[in-house]
Amino acid sequence: MIAPGANARVYLACGVTDMRKGITGLAAKAQEELRQNAASGAFFAFRGRRGDRIKLLHWDGQGFCLYYKVLEKGRFPWPSPADGSARLTAAQLAMLWEGIDWRRPAWSAPPARVV
Repeated sequence: MIAPGANARVYLACGVTDMRKGITGLAAKAQEELRQNAASGAFFAFRGRRGDRIKLLHWDGQGFCLYYKVLEKGRFPWPSPADGSARLTAAQLAMLWEGIDWRRPAWSAPPARVV
């Protein structure tokens, strides 16, 4: 996947999305449920019922890009459906795409002190 810029806007559709939806269906969901213009250049993330599949929809200025990932093990961390939608940073999106819990990442080591 091409990494989004640091100022990228990322919206999560909380709850379950039918993974059979394509670009048109996901763009409609972004506009109707998330109340965002699907062609605004933001990234929209959708997760399937089992939690092991994720789709990202993005307008790159010329057309829609649809990224799809299926985890071999584990599930993508996701907010509850009651939240409606969530906003992430580009760094949180990168963690989400790798299957890391972006809500509470575990750091492997504290930052080193520079002397």
